[in-house]
Amino acid sequence: MRLAGMARGWQALNETRQVHELSLGEGLEILIQREEEERKNNRFNRMIKGARFRYQASLEELLYEPSRGLNKSMIASLATCQYITKGESVLISGATGCGKSYLASALGHQACLHGHSVIYSNTQKFMLRTKMSRADGTILKYFDKIAKASLLILDDFGLTKMDQQQQFDLMEIIEDRHGKASTIIVSQLPPASWFDVISETTIADAILDRLVHSSNIIELKGESLRKKR
Repeated sequence: MRLAGMARGWQALNETRQVHELSLGEGLEILIQREEEERKNNRFNRMIKGARFRYQASLEELLYEPSRGLNKSMIASLATCQYITKGESVLISGATGCGKSYLASALGHQACLHGHSVIYSNTQKFMLRTKMSRADGTILKYFDKIAKASLLILDDFGLTKMDQQQQFDLMEIIEDRHGKASTIIVSQLPPASWFDVISETTIADAILDRLVHSSNIIELKGESLRKKR
């Protein structure tokens, strides 16, 4: 019957001898609760595994040193995941090693805890998968999969310039998600410099308009955290 949570709960009740101290109703309530917890944990673990985050991170482990420019109240707001239900974007920028990817991973983990599906990817690899999907004729299916994800996290955005087809593909992906699902973009470049990555001005304008409008902008500062370890 695939009631692993109930089975473990029943075993625990027997081992602690509580089974003889509880009424039928009390026992069933405990077993049902154990089953719900088991299924929730299994779903969370599947989502974490499927997302393939760069770091096993949590918001509780973030460093709020004044020099980093990390706003604690903003992170507390993002922790509620309301930005996802509102379809808002999060733009994280800063120098190499300042903790951008860790923060994005932590936000992704928090989203999974709230039951939201997450796709996490290096931008170059993401665009390569898009190119391969276009080549083998599965691009529409691929776009549909991305559009259905509650949260899309693109890390290392802007390390290389995009060709024209990649720019069009990114615009279509952002358009599909605009106002419906959330996108986090992590980059060494601030949004104002993305025109250097997206050379087609009209496409850059369209993408930035959809991302920057009603977005949460985080600019991390300070020296590399890797040097402190």
